[in-house]
Amino acid sequence: MKGIQETSNKTYRQLMGNGLRYEIPKFQRDYTWEYEQWDDLWQDIKMLITNEEKEHYLGYLVLQTSNNKNYFIIDGQQRLTTLSILILTVLKCLNDLVESNVESDNNYKRKENLLNSYIGYVDPVTLISNNKLKLNRNSDDYYKQYLVLLRDLPLRNTNTSEKHMRECFNWYYDKVKKEFKSGEKLAGFIDDIVDKLFFTVIEVTDQLNAFKVFETLNARGVQLSSSDLLKNHLFSVVDETKLHVSEIEELENIWSSIVGKLGEQKFEDYLRYYWNSYNKTVGKKNLFKTIKSSILTKEAVFSLVRNLKDTADLFLAIQNPDDEFWKSNLEIKESLGELKLFQIRQTNSLLLSGYKNLEINYFKKLVKICAVISFRYNIIGGLNPNAQEDVYNSIALKINTEKKYGILDFQSIYVPDSSFENDFSTKQFKNTSRNHKIVKYILAKIEEYKFRNEINYDSDLYTIEHILPESADESWGNFSQEELNRSIYRIGNLCLLERKLNKEADILKYIDKVKIFEKSKSHLTSSIPNNYTSWNEAKVSSRQKELAKDAKSIWRIQELN
Repeated sequence: MKGIQETSNKTYRQLMGNGLRYEIPKFQRDYTWEYEQWDDLWQDIKMLITNEEKEHYLGYLVLQTSNNKNYFIIDGQQRLTTLSILILTVLKCLNDLVESNVESDNNYKRKENLLNSYIGYVDPVTLISNNKLKLNRNSDDYYKQYLVLLRDLPLRNTNTSEKHMRECFNWYYDKVKKEFKSGEKLAGFIDDIVDKLFFTVIEVTDQLNAFKVFETLNARGVQLSSSDLLKNHLFSVVDETKLHVSEIEELENIWSSIVGKLGEQKFEDYLRYYWNSYNKTVGKKNLFKTIKSSILTKEAVFSLVRNLKDTADLFLAIQNPDDEFWKSNLEIKESLGELKLFQIRQTNSLLLSGYKNLEINYFKKLVKICAVISFRYNIIGGLNPNAQEDVYNSIALKINTEKKYGILDFQSIYVPDSSFENDFSTKQFKNTSRNHKIVKYILAKIEEYKFRNEINYDSDLYTIEHILPESADESWGNFSQEELNRSIYRIGNLCLLERKLNKEADILKYIDKVKIFEKSKSHLTSSIPNNYTSWNEAKVSSRQKELAKDAKSIWRIQELN
């Protein structure tokens, strides 16, 4: 894998041996694991010690190093911190035995041996610990002063990370104390699991290579957070200015507010769309490199994170048509609802720019244009969405500088009438839950256009009926399998039908089914018997061509035709 210095499998014993030191970058996320994660790890460990499993895989560790002795933990800090706390609970149990004069000499030796092997060295005079693991800025003092020294853990004046660590320690302490009664068994427990717990260790030489690793692992389904890496870069830029402590606290508060609103995964998407609303399009793989080379001063960092905070609510609202943002503007709400239905994300940067820079009526028209283009280009045309993003980005930049856009700016991604009508005339929608919603939407829009009859496509009242059933029997005539495959999922073979009537229709013959269609309040459905006395592939095609003509008039931008 490009950018990786070394990849290997290592047991926990190997990780903590040979004088190696690990440091969580001071601005990476705090300790956040809770009961669910502690218990999962404990259950896995119990399987190891009962010999039901010979080893247990703990996933990837991404480490950054320059000398093969001291490592920054880019990903894996939650697991390594938890294992360290677990070992400290064993040391606490051994210390309890020493203080109770239970094999005090032997148990003291066991405690010191485990301490030196997996935690670090504590100076007997100063009680200053030289630990194998250094936590981040919000956690390390607590870890060194209380957990490593096995002191009583304070309940007050602790931050969230310290609270999680205290609760983790107490939780494992109770488990270990109940499970292992002697010093020999306590020491044996650790000696057993350190050889059976192993990681895949990926070593990189710089942050940029670490980010590339994150991208590759994410593509393989391993969910890592590259937002931590970005946060560390931004905070490090600020930290180099020897800033006042209040500034770093303010930065931490702003960052926490953003991630709190969006969550880790959505934040990474948001960052890219936000960045592309102001700058030339950057893909996921190059985003970190671009920001790292662009944000180089304290002023730039604060400007970025404050703008990110101010825009976060808008980003969420653009993806949620029911947000308070839109309660007084039903047209925007409707268009955003269509974009959500179509699962369109390429418009996010453009809409961020548009809302910030345009009068509301021009923004309303912008969202409508995006919805129409998305229907023609993405839903019916099935064209490559990457080309769209570049066009939307160029329009976003134009809006930022000129505070306006032109309809012709969208020309290159607006599917012309002839192509759209042809695509619509042959379009099929396989029977999936998403397609079910889209077909309901299409038929409801045509219903409203032709008959001025409004049907709520979000309602459960109506379902999609396949006129030629998916499981058509011989009563439907002599359809070949090829004809069935070509016909069943075409729009021309689909209609809106009330749920109750749909159950009645089932796989009835066409001559019987149309009697049920006549009862429907959807005029598009109830008119089928008058227009088609029989049903076959040619009739499916004929009906679909008629629907395509209506669609061409509904989903259109007049100035581009």
